[in-house]
Amino acid sequence: MLPEEFSDNKITKSNKKKELLSFIRMIVIAFLIALFINNFILINATVPSGSMEKTIMTGSRMIGLRLTYMFGQPERGDIVIFQYPDDESQNFVKRVIGLPGETVEIRDGLVYIDGSEVPLNEPYLKETPIGSYGPYEVPKDCYFMMGDNRNDSLDSRFWKNKYVSDDRILGKALLVYWPKPSVLH
Repeated sequence: MLPEEFSDNKITKSNKKKELLSFIRMIVIAFLIALFINNFILINATVPSGSMEKTIMTGSRMIGLRLTYMFGQPERGDIVIFQYPDDESQNFVKRVIGLPGETVEIRDGLVYIDGSEVPLNEPYLKETPIGSYGPYEVPKDCYFMMGDNRNDSLDSRFWKNKYVSDDRILGKALLVYWPKPSVLH
């Protein structure tokens, strides 16, 4: 090998090493950015049952925004992703029905808040619910959650720990991205 070829070969090896290190650096940075976004900005969730039908179908995957409740509180009607009060290793997706300090009562399937004579207007329900439950007095910093498919939903009415504390709310569900993309209201 001539000295000139030896020198070119060294340069090529040096360039390949720099390219490899640059590629590895890009992968590490991309991973750290994805980790940051997943832990502090967005959350993924799946609805494994029909509890939120007709709004969210069984098996749907969605994205929620973690930041929403860092700057405000959940409102009645919000669809939220939270840690299930009876097993915090599971995340659930339900609709906020009762707010802190309110009394929730279900009479003949209709939801009444604080003894009101007028039930909540809930156009998102899959079908007319059946049954009477409560009253439930929602503690401070807690929420009462229900699925939109009231006749087939494991929700606050049936949990051992009936309420979701605000520190267990992970984010507001924004959009379904699979199988049929849609924006959640």
